Amino acid sequence: MNENKYLIVLEKLLMDHGWQGPLREGLEKLLESTTEKMGYKRMSLAIFDPKTQSIEFSLYVGHSRTPKYTYTPGQGIIGQVVKEQSPMIVPLMKDDPNFLNLAFDRSSEELSSLSFISVPIKRQSQENEPEILGVLNAEMELRDLPELESNCRFLQVLGMFIARQTSFLQEEVSRQKEQPQFTPAELNIARQSMAQNKLISSSKAMNQIMNQIMQVAASRATVLIRGESGTGKELLAEAIHNLSPRKDKPFIKLNCASLPNELLESELFGYERGAFTGAMGQKKGRFELAHQGTLFLDEVGELSAEAQAKLLRAIQEGEIQRLGGEKTTRVNVRIICATHQPLENLIEQGRFREDLYYRINVFPIFIPALRERCEDILPMADHFLQLFCREYEKNIKRISPPAIDLLIQYHWPGNVRELRNCLERSVIICNEEVIRTYHLPSTLQTAESTATDHELPFVETVARFEQELIIDALKKARGNMLQAARDLRVSYRIINYKVKKFKINPKRYCTD
Repeated sequence: MNENKYLIVLEKLLMDHGWQGPLREGLEKLLESTTEKMGYKRMSLAIFDPKTQSIEFSLYVGHSRTPKYTYTPGQGIIGQVVKEQSPMIVPLMKDDPNFLNLAFDRSSEELSSLSFISVPIKRQSQENEPEILGVLNAEMELRDLPELESNCRFLQVLGMFIARQTSFLQEEVSRQKEQPQFTPAELNIARQSMAQNKLISSSKAMNQIMNQIMQVAASRATVLIRGESGTGKELLAEAIHNLSPRKDKPFIKLNCASLPNELLESELFGYERGAFTGAMGQKKGRFELAHQGTLFLDEVGELSAEAQAKLLRAIQEGEIQRLGGEKTTRVNVRIICATHQPLENLIEQGRFREDLYYRINVFPIFIPALRERCEDILPMADHFLQLFCREYEKNIKRISPPAIDLLIQYHWPGNVRELRNCLERSVIICNEEVIRTYHLPSTLQTAESTATDHELPFVETVARFEQELIIDALKKARGNMLQAARDLRVSYRIINYKVKKFKINPKRYCTD
C-alpha cells in the first residue's frame, strides 16, 4: 500500500470516529476499525504513568488474554519506545531479544509468524518539550521492511491525532488508581439509595450505570445524561445528587423545553426590579437557588444561543448576573444536564455551542431505551403495581403470566414513562386480585405483539382468559390437574384438553 492510500485510510478512520460517547469507547472503536481496515492481527494502546514510572496496557483489540505485566521505561520494546520517544520495528518477534512477550504471553507459533511495530504517543508540554503519553502498537503477518516502514509512518500520524485524547485517558487512569475502592457495605448503601430514588433495575446495562453514578457522585464534575425521552434521566440526576456530599443542599430542576426562550434566562439567572415589563420585584434564578447544591437542566439542547453563552460563563467563572442587574453573584453549583437530542448534530447545524458541549460533557452517562433492557421490565412493573395499589387502595397481588408476556414483547416507545402509565391504568380498571391481559391498554394487544393475527379478537380474548384461569387454578392446586378441575367445577377431561391445547406444563406449578 502506498503513502497516498495510507492517507485515505487515515482520513476515513478519523471521519468515522468523531470521538462521540465515552473516551475509552471511542478509542477502542478506532483501534478496532484500524485493525480491520489495515489488515492487522492485533492492536494495543499502553499508557505511561509518570508518577509510578509504569507502562500499562489500557486498551487492546484482538488479544484473547488480559495483559498481566506492566513495563517500565527502557524495558523491552515498549519500554525503549517510551524512553527514547522514537518508534521501533520488529520484523520477526522471535528474532529480536528485546521483544520480551511478557504482557500477553504469545505462543511460539505466533512469535515465529508476526511482525511488530510500536510508536510513541506524545504531546507538547507547557514548557514546549515533548511529553510521552504512551505507545501505540500493531501486530501483523510478516511483511517486508519497506512495507513495515510505511505502516510505521501511518501509525505515527494516527498517534498524533489520538495524542490529545490519550492525554485525557491518562488522567482518567491515574484518577481511578487514586480513588478508593467501594466496600460491599458502601455498595449496599448506594443500591438502597438508588432504590429510594425509584431506580429499579436488574439489567447489566443499568448496573454499569449505577457504577458510573457511584464514581462521579462524590466529585464536582459536570454530568451529561443522554437517552430517549422517558428513560428516567431526572431520577438518575437526583440519585447522583443524593449520593454526593451536596445531598443536604438544594436539588433544583429546570426543564429547558417547557419555557419560551424569553423566559429561560430569567428563570436561570433571575432578574432585578424593572428589568422588563412586569418585573415588579427582585427574583432569584435557579442558579442562586441551587447554591451549594445541584442544578439539573433537562433538555439542555433547547437553550437559546444567548442563554448558552451565559450558562457557559456561569460554569467557567462560577458567577452569574441577573437580568437588568450590573452586580455579579458568586455561585457554587454542581451542574447535571440531560438531553434526548444528538448534540453533535446541533453543533454542526450551529444550534449548540461547541465550547459549551465540552464543558457539560465532562462525564457522559447514556441510558439505554427500555426495549434494549427487557430484564428491567418486570421489576419496574412490580414496583409500579405496588405503588398504585397503595395509592388507589387496591388489593392486587400480581400480574398474570400472559399479561407478563405482553409487557415483555411490547417495544415501549415511551420507555419507563409509558410503562408507569400502563400500570396505573391497569390498576385503576382492575377489580380482581390479578392484572390480566384485558386490563392492559389496547396498544399492547396488537397482532404484532400477541401473534394472534390469524384469530378473531373475540376468540383470542376468550382463549387467553381460559388460559389464565387454568394457570391460576394449577398454581393453587400445586400442579394437581384433578384438584384444579374441581376448583373450576369442570371435568378432568376438559382441563386435560385445555392444558394440551394451550401447551401448559402443570409440573411447573408443583411444589415440594
